[in-house]
Amino acid sequence: METTSPITLAVVSAGLSQPSSTRLLADRLADATTAHLTRAGREVRVHLHELRPLATLISHHLLSGFPAPALADALEEVSTADALIAVSPVFSASYSGLFKSFFDLLEPGALAGKPVLIAATGGTARHSLALEHAMRPLFAYQRALVAPTAVFAASEDWGGTGDALTDTLPVRVERAGGELAALAVAAVAAPRPADSPALPFIPPAALSPH
Repeated sequence: METTSPITLAVVSAGLSQPSSTRLLADRLADATTAHLTRAGREVRVHLHELRPLATLISHHLLSGFPAPALADALEEVSTADALIAVSPVFSASYSGLFKSFFDLLEPGALAGKPVLIAATGGTARHSLALEHAMRPLFAYQRALVAPTAVFAASEDWGGTGDALTDTLPVRVERAGGELAALAVAAVAAPRPADSPALPFIPPAALSPH
């Protein structure tokens, strides 16, 4: 009987506090994605990377060009993962400097063709556009395959009931997890050749979590 390799899911959380709402959102998105992949019959291996403990190592790498072993391992796992969840707090209408510095250290092309789910946290919903004017262009520039649904969690979203125009946070998390799972399965089934600059073709039907 043919066996399939586990799908590796890298999760990057740039939260600065402990506990962190950014980490909490990252965990919920990872759980939702894992659940969808499991229902699709796929084994999942999740590699979580919190950037706060790596902050000093990231700074040293930017200055010296040489990563410490712990940072090198994190960069390698993100680069080789089948899919990525990237979550940042929003400061001054954009992702955090720590978040950007980490992704600046990836080798060119490391995220090309990789399914990515972007998410962010902030004090109010007014910061939510940072996902579309800052985070999505960042990963588009790196030629990643960004899931349609980006998830923003404001303070009022935790336990909130949504409104006429906005789904509740659990609904958005579930939808985004389904999209990333579908993209990951499709991308693993048709991997991009290492020397090809083109993104893999993902059939539109694959974007449906159902």
